[in-house]
Amino acid sequence: MILTMKYLLQFFALLIFLTLHISVANAKNVKPYWGDTGHRVIGYIADKHLSKKARRMVKQILGNESLAMSSTWADFIKSDSILNAQTSAWHYVNIPDGQTYEQMQKNPQGDVIEATDRMIRDLKAPNLSIEKKRFALRFLVHLIGDLHQPLHAGKAEDLGGNRIRIRWFGRDSNLHRLWDSDLIDHLNLSYTELAEAINFPTQEQIRLWQSTDHRVWVEESRILAQKVYNSAKNNDNLGYRYAYDFDEDLKLKLLQGGVRLAGLLNQIFN
Repeated sequence: MILTMKYLLQFFALLIFLTLHISVANAKNVKPYWGDTGHRVIGYIADKHLSKKARRMVKQILGNESLAMSSTWADFIKSDSILNAQTSAWHYVNIPDGQTYEQMQKNPQGDVIEATDRMIRDLKAPNLSIEKKRFALRFLVHLIGDLHQPLHAGKAEDLGGNRIRIRWFGRDSNLHRLWDSDLIDHLNLSYTELAEAINFPTQEQIRLWQSTDHRVWVEESRILAQKVYNSAKNNDNLGYRYAYDFDEDLKLKLLQGGVRLAGLLNQIFN
């Protein structure tokens, strides 16, 4: 009996060890997106610029879920293989050099511009169920974030910078991940701290940024993406200087994303 108990304890100890080991290994392989922090910064800033009516409608659709917390839902559902297959192409657009979005051959599975158009239509539809509006609003919040990340408008041949391997402070990364999360994580701020630190647009900036639509915003991201591509090549070891050089661009895109998301929601719900 004592011997059996000894073996049972050894078995459970081994089981716990293996479980922890697998969890750590999986955590190291998790792919970050315009990371949770970046998306939540945009959602948080947007909430500060909503009209009263838009705020009421957002509350009606999301309940107690904030725009900041809803902003990462579209990445969270990538764990659902069916939903991921239906929506994975919605997070980006690859416009070939020398072409406009209207001229390019469209992805039959959609892209960030087409998906944004669709979510706007759904939110404006008077008879759509609250569940479908919740899906549309959560996705729209996320998509506006994605199209302000320059490499979500990057090149198809390198998967928006995913194939450009770099080292970030000596750690393996890639150009896409650098802009999704590494640069933001380097600031060492929570999403609320970062949002509060940059949420000081002038009235003229708000007016100007909200006067254009998401097609223009993607073009802006394409221009910045070219600057990003020129900033690094395979196997570059990047660090403090890179973070310094792109600090203003990074914070501008986050601020624009939040202000523009608010303007779009105000337009939809007003």
